[in-house]
Amino acid sequence: MSSSTDPDHFFQTNHSLAEAERKSLKSKNKSGSPVRLPSKILAVIADPQCPHEAVFVAESAGNVRRVVVDTGDKGVVYRGPTAPLTSVAIDSTGKTLFAGCWDKSIWSWSLSNRQPLLRYQGHTDFVKCLITLRLRTTEIVVSGAADASIIVWNMETAERLHVLKGHTRGVLDLAVDPSTYDHNNVPADGLQEAVVFSAGSDREIRRWRISLEKAEQLDPETPLLVHETSVYALHFDDDGDLWTASADGTAKCLSRFQNFQLDSTIQHGDYVRAVALEEIGGYVVTAGRSEDVKVWDRGSGELVSTFSGHYEEVTGLVMLQQRCVSVGIDGTIRLWGLTHEELAKTKAQDEGFEKLEAGDDVRNTRQADKGEQGGLTEDEERELEELMHDVD
Repeated sequence: MSSSTDPDHFFQTNHSLAEAERKSLKSKNKSGSPVRLPSKILAVIADPQCPHEAVFVAESAGNVRRVVVDTGDKGVVYRGPTAPLTSVAIDSTGKTLFAGCWDKSIWSWSLSNRQPLLRYQGHTDFVKCLITLRLRTTEIVVSGAADASIIVWNMETAERLHVLKGHTRGVLDLAVDPSTYDHNNVPADGLQEAVVFSAGSDREIRRWRISLEKAEQLDPETPLLVHETSVYALHFDDDGDLWTASADGTAKCLSRFQNFQLDSTIQHGDYVRAVALEEIGGYVVTAGRSEDVKVWDRGSGELVSTFSGHYEEVTGLVMLQQRCVSVGIDGTIRLWGLTHEELAKTKAQDEGFEKLEAGDDVRNTRQADKGEQGGLTEDEERELEELMHDVD
């Protein structure tokens, strides 16, 4: 018996039809110079070898793809999984690529020849997030999953070193504390230990001290609780403060010098899936289910600019110097300039659009009034305007 996925073959509400039409119209826009991929994009990281030019993205079709954002080159593809990929990471040597998958495993490839390597199996639900570390001379993979667990793996052998429990619901993101581990300055013999922060659907942010021999939770009775619901993303800025993004519609800054207590809040609105920092200009960038990418002044918390282009939920952000890359469910990769000049230009365009829309509203109102009055000819309308000016 044949089946269909064509939405025209199923009952649809007026709202769903209107939403489909809206997305269809918006999908044609060129804002952010979109690079279009054949499936949904669920995660993005910068290419550490070309950090200002290229990104790696995880696709729902089961591929990891390298994309050069300026040229749109997207021909380097890592294949193997048949289920969606949720996360992507690269080891500290820059030789191995990792991706977390809905099939409950972590896939790995040689970065240079794209050949599949080991699979890491041990989670009992979707793998949601990944980071890599080097402890002493051992490369480590740390993964979080929808099964509420965090697993620490030996990268070379795929052996499970530690299984960490503490969250009561899925683990959505991981971030290493830069005061204990600097990705840009890892000594040849690695470090003895690192502190990793985890965020979950239970709205908790927890901290873990990890070494090769043991792993322990720090302050297990007092996790950081600053959001009302799921925490989707964690990001450390150059000052070591922790930024978070949540389904409660906010991004928050937790101050290191106040033991990660709440310092400031940005009201993005709707689910916030990602947060990134542009350190040169002092901007915070947020994005999520609202489809817009919003830029905020870090000092004042005021909205500086809004980039509209995506026509589905935005799932990830990454900074390429003074440019921000956004990816989304719409299968597009978009690039936004964050220099003062580029933001000023965007603001001027937005104000122009608002004036045009206001003019449209006035014209529509006049046309409606004409219809109610039986309609006026152009000469009659011109004569009426002249009379009104004479009254003024």
